[in-house]
Amino acid sequence: MSRRHPSALLVAGLYGAALTVAVVVALASGDLGPLWWLTMFAPLPEGVAATGQNLLLLVLAGMSWAWGIRQTLRGPAAGPPPQQDRNTLRVRVALYVAVAAMWLLHVIASWIWADTAVMHSAVMWVVVLLFMRVLDRDREYTRGAGVLGYGGFTVIGVLDLVGLPVPGWAETICGLAALAWTVLILRAQGGDDRWGRATVAYGIAALVVPILLLLAALPFQDEGVAVEALGVVSSVLVMIWLARSAHDLAAPRHQPAAQTTSEA
Repeated sequence: MSRRHPSALLVAGLYGAALTVAVVVALASGDLGPLWWLTMFAPLPEGVAATGQNLLLLVLAGMSWAWGIRQTLRGPAAGPPPQQDRNTLRVRVALYVAVAAMWLLHVIASWIWADTAVMHSAVMWVVVLLFMRVLDRDREYTRGAGVLGYGGFTVIGVLDLVGLPVPGWAETICGLAALAWTVLILRAQGGDDRWGRATVAYGIAALVVPILLLLAALPFQDEGVAVEALGVVSSVLVMIWLARSAHDLAAPRHQPAAQTTSEA
C-alpha cells in the first residue's frame, strides 16, 4: 500500500505522450525543434542536425524528465502521515522548493541564466541550514561544507549579476564544498532509517553518473548536444534525490533518535 498522488502518473503520462509525438515529428520530417523544446526548454540551436545520435540523446533526456516527474510528484510513502515537528516540515518544504528551482533553472535558463542560478543556490543554502536540524550526526562539518558551497555560489552569482569579477578558484572551492556536503548528507541518510535505500541510491547516482556521462559524451560527434542532453539526466537524478528525501521524511521513524532533532 502507498500514499501516492495520481496526478504524478497523469502528468508523466501527458509529458510522455507529447514526447512521443515530438519523436514521430522528428522521424517523419527531420525537425528536432519540438523535441528540443520538450527536453531542453529552449529553441533548437543552429547547426544541430537531425541525426539518429542526436535523436537518441534527446529521447534519453525526455525519458529522464518523464521519470523525474513521476518520482517527484508521487508523494510520500504508505500509511497515515506521522506527526512531524516544525524542523521536519520546514526542511521538507525547502527540499520541494529546491526541486522546483532546479526545474525552473532548466526551463528559463536560456533567457535569464544568472537569476535562476542565484535562486537555486540560495534555495539550496536554506536547505543546508534546515537539513542540519533533522540530522543526528556530523552536523557542524556538514553545515560548514554546505554553507561554504551553496552560500559561496550565491555570493558569486550576486557578484556576477552586478558585474564584479570573481576569481575562477572561488567557484572550484565552492563546488568541492558542495560536493562534500552531498557526500556527508548521503552518509547521514545511509545510517538513518527515515530515508530509504532507494533515496540514498539516487543521491549516490547523482554524484557518480555525471562523471560517467561526461566520459560517455566524449566519443559523440556532436559533443555539445551530448553534454546538454546527458546533463539533463544528471539534473533529474539530483531532483529525484531531493524530492525523495522530502517524501521519506513524511514516513514514520522507527528508531528513537529524534531528541537531537528538537534541540537544533
